[in-house]
Amino acid sequence: MRTRLLFQEDSYMVEFSAHVTMVEGDRVFLDSTAFHPTPYGGLDTDTGYLEVEGFKVRVLRAEVVGDEVAHVVEDPSRFKPGILVRGVIDWDRRYRMMKLHTAAHVIASILYSKYGALVTGGHITPEYSRDDFDIDVGDWRRAFEDAVREANDIIGSCRSVKVYWLSRDEALKIPGLVKLADRIPPEVERLRIVEIEGVDIQADGGPHVRNTCEIGRIALLKVENRGRRKKRIYYTLEELLPIVKV
Repeated sequence: MRTRLLFQEDSYMVEFSAHVTMVEGDRVFLDSTAFHPTPYGGLDTDTGYLEVEGFKVRVLRAEVVGDEVAHVVEDPSRFKPGILVRGVIDWDRRYRMMKLHTAAHVIASILYSKYGALVTGGHITPEYSRDDFDIDVGDWRRAFEDAVREANDIIGSCRSVKVYWLSRDEALKIPGLVKLADRIPPEVERLRIVEIEGVDIQADGGPHVRNTCEIGRIALLKVENRGRRKKRIYYTLEELLPIVKV
């Protein structure tokens, strides 16, 4: 990725400065960004604003274009290559996704260790998370319910979450590192590792909380049968229950 992804260095970064590298229509490209783009790592896009010469311009979404991140803005007329801008993300939106993202890792680890289940897809929004699993178990609904209960016990035990980088060869020596059904592309030389103390180690590029206690509690919304082995789970945080619809 040519754009420096600041959220991979510090998931709690709310403000940053960067230079405009290119403007195409309503898309502004920067040399670095704290905005999490879509599609990337299963999370929805960050929103916020870019401040340029005293004016605040809303960022409607960030998206991956080739090997760069484009910021889709309401008014691109104020931007030109080389200019310095200040970016600010909508923190409440980001923080909810961070909580759900770390929760997703805990659930995936439980289902992997018990049933060898692999993640085949999913999406995290600020309101809820949806995950698809390749899982071969008779009572799969009970398996999901039990996984959420176990995940809440783990989350409540306040496990630290560490982020670090390893070479591809070194990282792939770790058992269970990859819980996605798709293989890691061979051109990736270094992997960003997210480790939940005593629970899970995964290769992952998205933002996470520092401690599972920040998550609160997971609430199961519903499960769906999507095929013989493909099952889907929807869940949210208990604090969001009054506003969540799926």
